[in-house]
Amino acid sequence: TVNISATLIYPDSSALSTTMSIDKLLPALLECFGIILCGYIAGRANIITPTQAKGLGNFVSKFALPALLFKNMVLLDFANVIWPFLWSILIAKVSVFFLVCILTLIVASPDSRFSKAGLFSIFATQSNDFALGYPIVEALYQSTYPEYLQYIYLVAPVSLMILNPIGFAFCEVQKWKNQGNHQQSKLLIVGLVILQVLKNPIVFMVVIGIIAHFLLHQRIPVFMAEFVNGLANSFGGTALFYLGLTMVGQLRRLTRSTVVTLILLTTAKLLLMPLICKDMVDLLDNSNTSALNHSSLSNYAFLYGVFPTAPSVAIYAVYYNAELEVVTSGMVISTFLSAPIMYVSAWLLTIRWMDADLLMNSLQNVSFNISIVSLVALVWTIGVMFLSKKFKRLPHMFAVNLFLAQSLTCIGMILWKFVIREDNFIGQVLTFTLLCTSLYSTYVWPGLIALSLVVLRRFEDVKVSPGLFVIAGWGFPALVTAMLLITGEKMSDTIDSSFFYGKNQVMFLSCFVLPPSGQCENSCESSDCLLVQVEELQQVTDRQVARHVLLCLLLTVSSLANLSSCLWLIFNPVPGRLYLELQFFCAVANYGQGLVSFALFGLDKHFIILPFKRRLYRLWFGKQQEQPQVDQPEEVRMTCTQFTKYHKDQCTHDIVKKRRCGKRTMVNCFLGCELVEWLQQVGLAQDRGEAVLYGMRLQQGGILQHIKQEYDFQDTNVHFSGLLLCHCMTDTALLEPLKWLIAFPPKEKKGRYG
Repeated sequence: TVNISATLIYPDSSALSTTMSIDKLLPALLECFGIILCGYIAGRANIITPTQAKGLGNFVSKFALPALLFKNMVLLDFANVIWPFLWSILIAKVSVFFLVCILTLIVASPDSRFSKAGLFSIFATQSNDFALGYPIVEALYQSTYPEYLQYIYLVAPVSLMILNPIGFAFCEVQKWKNQGNHQQSKLLIVGLVILQVLKNPIVFMVVIGIIAHFLLHQRIPVFMAEFVNGLANSFGGTALFYLGLTMVGQLRRLTRSTVVTLILLTTAKLLLMPLICKDMVDLLDNSNTSALNHSSLSNYAFLYGVFPTAPSVAIYAVYYNAELEVVTSGMVISTFLSAPIMYVSAWLLTIRWMDADLLMNSLQNVSFNISIVSLVALVWTIGVMFLSKKFKRLPHMFAVNLFLAQSLTCIGMILWKFVIREDNFIGQVLTFTLLCTSLYSTYVWPGLIALSLVVLRRFEDVKVSPGLFVIAGWGFPALVTAMLLITGEKMSDTIDSSFFYGKNQVMFLSCFVLPPSGQCENSCESSDCLLVQVEELQQVTDRQVARHVLLCLLLTVSSLANLSSCLWLIFNPVPGRLYLELQFFCAVANYGQGLVSFALFGLDKHFIILPFKRRLYRLWFGKQQEQPQVDQPEEVRMTCTQFTKYHKDQCTHDIVKKRRCGKRTMVNCFLGCELVEWLQQVGLAQDRGEAVLYGMRLQQGGILQHIKQEYDFQDTNVHFSGLLLCHCMTDTALLEPLKWLIAFPPKEKKGRYG
């Protein structure tokens, strides 16, 4: 057994008191991520378009944040600064920066080696200190160590003024190499990097603020104090809202080739960085005579290291046109993974003393509670997969097996809560068998899903046998569980299912390798519209590759945590307090997998969201009535008038096509995505978000409509009509190709149907 209680009590634990206010952390997290969610909803619903969001981003980065930095640099109290803490963070950031940089230079392909090294190193070290970090630090330490808040403003320039320029230099070198003729000299590259750093308003205002600190004697003049405060105070909510806006559509960029890179970068940012920060403070902060202050500063360093990547890294990727998929997807993932890590870390670090029985009961309760919530989410998700008939096709068939394994894991954990308290050996063994087999199966299925995606992508002519995958997904975990029951020795003094069969169970768990990675008018009146059947076919045949890849990625991070836990326990008989945090994280990751599955597959757009939206609209507004043009909003009338007068004929010529919709009828229609692309090409919209808004105004004004009047305008392969009347045809020969398409659907959606 592992003597956890002996290793989780600090020296002189009776003298320790709570050094942070944990009660305010959860409200702070809800505030921050609630505002982020509002920004995401605003962007997702096209209330604010990407072009409009750029203006908000410019305000945040060029006005609000520089004012905030200037204010705090002037007011900074250097007398209370513990300088070993700053040197510790500096060394930790530099270590992670060059570790990521060197590894990238070694393994990356030569054609993009330097740009990857520069951007990946910045990604792993530049934290979202101000928008997300400061509110959390304020909630934790405002009432106990208020001087800790100023460290945020001292640490941030480490990345902005020291490490980022090095990363920019690598990116400039890559641009120089890609030119081929090497017109720019190396001296010019250095000059460009220095100029770019000095032009950054954030860096500029930090320098000006430090100078003003000494000239103004830590006081902002009265005549400019209100002006600076107004800009500085506008930063918090605006920056979080903008962060939500920047997350819209970023996961669509996720591809199979970026999975391994994202795993490594996320691990470096959320696991390696906080550990090194904490260790460096423990080593360098020798001047602190108080053990309480020393441990508090060390814990603060760990929490600081968990702060997610700043959104500005995505701006750098856009500027250099490099690794945008990795940076944007990683920013989203690291932001949402950091929340539970910060909360659990802060909660554990506030406990004065730790009794082993109390901790095991707490771990058991966390696992039990999250299993109930996750089971409800999984029942919903599995129901959606069956009712939408996606379970019949790959890779959704394997995803359903994963969801089933996750459900059985939750059921096993719920049963374990009760059987472990009773002296029923057979019940314990049966429940343990169900729990372990299903839990181990959740480690195997992500790898099988990733393998199936590779096979379906590269070998389209090869028929994948689901039976072999199902046997592997369930048979291998069952075999491992059987071997554990035969060779293991039951531990009678533990209630934790992870150690029920002692160290052999830990060894078996560590052996699972991670996953690889008549007349129709403006609409179709046919009762059996073939175009609608094609739309439904697209929904069913869509493999949702990006969602499956993201599912595998998130579960791989969970597997990494479990592997780290096993290796930590195998090689460390005295694991310590951080190991306990890792155990809580593993419990949440193991039994909360259903929440991830629900988020990715439970809210099916075509089966859940759009039908719910249509029913809600009809319930609220009643049967949609065609309104006179004069009753429409001014913006809608102007858009429709402009389009009808100047652009309708050209648009009709470019994108409207005759498509078969019934046995004897054809309809002149177009795809939503076609109109979106056309609007951008002719300059009526600057981006796809604005194009969708333009199309929605045309639909509201009666210029276009869905062929069955079931969908609002959207940027998808959904058919719309209205620009021309459709015509009848009696030639049934043209019907055959479309019938053949529906009868024999393609293996993968490669383009447009019709």
